[in-house]
Amino acid sequence: MKKIAFAIIALTLVTNSWSQKTKKEKDIAAIKAMSGCFKVGFNFTETFNYSKDSAYTPSKTKHETALEWVEVVTDKSDKIQLQHLLIVGKKENPHIVKHWRQDWIYENQDFHQFNKDKNWKYVELPKNEVTGQWTQKVYQVDDSPRYEGSATWVHVDGKSYWENKTDAPLARREHTQRSDYNVLVRRNRHEITNNGWIHNQDNDKVIREDNERDFLLAQEKGYNTYEKVENSKCEVAIAYWKDNKRFWKNVRNTWDNEFKMKKDITLQAKVDNKPLFMHIFKLGKDAKKKEIEEVITKFLKS
Repeated sequence: MKKIAFAIIALTLVTNSWSQKTKKEKDIAAIKAMSGCFKVGFNFTETFNYSKDSAYTPSKTKHETALEWVEVVTDKSDKIQLQHLLIVGKKENPHIVKHWRQDWIYENQDFHQFNKDKNWKYVELPKNEVTGQWTQKVYQVDDSPRYEGSATWVHVDGKSYWENKTDAPLARREHTQRSDYNVLVRRNRHEITNNGWIHNQDNDKVIREDNERDFLLAQEKGYNTYEKVENSKCEVAIAYWKDNKRFWKNVRNTWDNEFKMKKDITLQAKVDNKPLFMHIFKLGKDAKKKEIEEVITKFLKS
């Protein structure tokens, strides 16, 4: 009987291990399905507002389309990095915009959670709270922090999706237009489809002040569609990344050194009256590591 019981336990452990491995492989396939060349539809509209100001004006509804190349920068079993490159301008004279980056890390415990006003609080979660989960870390165009959250990829009824709620700074489409709120509470859902993926959002526009309760100013719906197209349509972006990837690797490494210190991060809004991304882009692809470090250090508040 003891041998039978031991065999059952051993078989259960092997089965569970295989099941977990299969699940993780599905997770990785879903994450990497977000790479490639896509026709993107960016759609946002403000749905409700709770302002006490009768003259409150909601953000304009946005419908835009573009081509975007999503490059797999790092491909490991526990870490996958996806760099978005936006193709803008006329077809005969396109321009590449280094767009956002999303890192996916398996069972990550280290977080820089956005607070407000260019401040991110370092938080370490216990291992049992992130078991089987993937953290999505999202970065600005200059690879500075933006937002991050952890959740489990779900594969059920033919669907694969990941969803999470987390605090974030204002989106770029808003921060140059709005100053009446300072935190965007994002509900992000990434769902893989037969021909690409969908970034579905239900966001809260929040006013956050020290020692006060958050005030919900307004809510918005975001629905961004990524429709897979031939890679040949993104050749200009592929060429850009090949030509500039060493520079951006040095930028990422500089930031990684800061994140590894496991402390809060606060950034200056501007230095010499310019935001960080303008200083970084001005450096050019041949910039030395020391030059990159000097620029980023100027923006870090001690």
